[in-house]
Amino acid sequence: MSEGKRVTTKVSAEEINRQYKYIEDIKQYNQDIAMKAGKAARYSIETFGCQMNENDSERLAGMLCEMGYSECEVRSDSDLIIFNTCCVRENAEQKVYGHLGALKRLKDTNSKLIIAVCGCMMQQPEVVAHITKTYRHVDIIFGTHNLYKLPELLNTVITTGKTVTDVWDSTGSIAENMPISRKEKIKAWVTVMYGCNNFCSYCIVPYVRGRERSRSLDEIRKEVGELAKEGCKEITLLGQNVNSYGKDLEGDFTFARLLRELDKIEGIERIRFMTSHPKDLSEDLIYAIRDCSKVCEHLHLPVQSGSSKILEDMNRKYTKEKYLGLIDKVKEQIPDIGLTTDIIVGFPGESEEDFRETLEVVSKAEYDMAYTFLYSKRTGTPAAKNPNQVSEDVMKDRFERLLELQNSISLRINNNLLGEEVEVLVEGLSKNSDTTYTGRTRQNKIVNFKGSPDLVGKLVKVKVDTIQTWSLKGRLVQ
Repeated sequence: MSEGKRVTTKVSAEEINRQYKYIEDIKQYNQDIAMKAGKAARYSIETFGCQMNENDSERLAGMLCEMGYSECEVRSDSDLIIFNTCCVRENAEQKVYGHLGALKRLKDTNSKLIIAVCGCMMQQPEVVAHITKTYRHVDIIFGTHNLYKLPELLNTVITTGKTVTDVWDSTGSIAENMPISRKEKIKAWVTVMYGCNNFCSYCIVPYVRGRERSRSLDEIRKEVGELAKEGCKEITLLGQNVNSYGKDLEGDFTFARLLRELDKIEGIERIRFMTSHPKDLSEDLIYAIRDCSKVCEHLHLPVQSGSSKILEDMNRKYTKEKYLGLIDKVKEQIPDIGLTTDIIVGFPGESEEDFRETLEVVSKAEYDMAYTFLYSKRTGTPAAKNPNQVSEDVMKDRFERLLELQNSISLRINNNLLGEEVEVLVEGLSKNSDTTYTGRTRQNKIVNFKGSPDLVGKLVKVKVDTIQTWSLKGRLVQ
């Protein structure tokens, strides 16, 4: 082990057992209340942000179900409301504040209602101070590093009636063997690592999620094996930078090795992952995507900007040329790869020439889809202090031009699939129809088609007969 290497450890079994004791205590409390009130205690969780937040909320839900709570769709009918927050963009924070304000009326009419706020926003001291001062009806405030302590925090509020704030600056430990309640049965998020070491100059994530911490291969393999037994067909491995998996573990662990190990698990049909950082995309990982039969031919590789100058200012640690070289290598090894990316428009100091270089990269890389964002200033990041902020009008103009280019590329790529048969994992009914079913190809393209309930969870062949920019339509091949 190299000198100074930070090694990730597990939260002790004693600490996990302590939380289970609180779970039992609250379960008994809720049973007693239910006997008197004639109804079970109910919870609602509202999640803001990324897939990792979604997965965190599934873990919160798992603990609550063990404590005797049942999920409630209607906020006003809940006995416990949790907001799991995001702070990547300012509008996400403003939404949370708006929702918190609206809860004041509910608290006034139901003094027994417990309100909790957790997640990334809570890792910012100024946010905690603001909530404590302005939203005094909030009962529990906790962060990203101690989600597993929800039973203890909830027990404290129930037994004392006092507000609880428990936010940790950072941690080198991971809590395993806590309950989880997943929203979907066919697909599942599996977090393989937490935190980030990259410190991109626009990003708040390393400050609120902490340093990189990898789960052990055995724990991940165990979780995926259990999912397979439960009938799950597709897993998506999550991490702020999954390519860094294993660097903090003792032994020879890499993300490519993890993919190869999970590829052996029977029952799982598809494996996806996100997000990859270009600076850590190794040849071995490219080969693993190519060689593993269950790993889907889809790579989400955020470029953020096509200008090497802006990339340096962003602290991305690669150049435009290096990035395009990676794209060429990926396409050479995996010709049918589906490529997606993230792009920030209007980063401080971005000139018209810088933006044109982004358009050039988009044209050359030929992404199936790009997730495009206007730069959002995040207090506490180096980019927020940059005096050369781009005006909103310029940002919006560039955003529209980028969107127009990407839409034309997406439509052209989809046109190549007209008349082709594609393999689709059927996920369920489309949102807007009782007869149209939806699923995704291995390249992560959405496909809609007429089907029946017995197809859910199965791999089917669909012949594409209608092309749209963001999705495909087709008919089932018998």
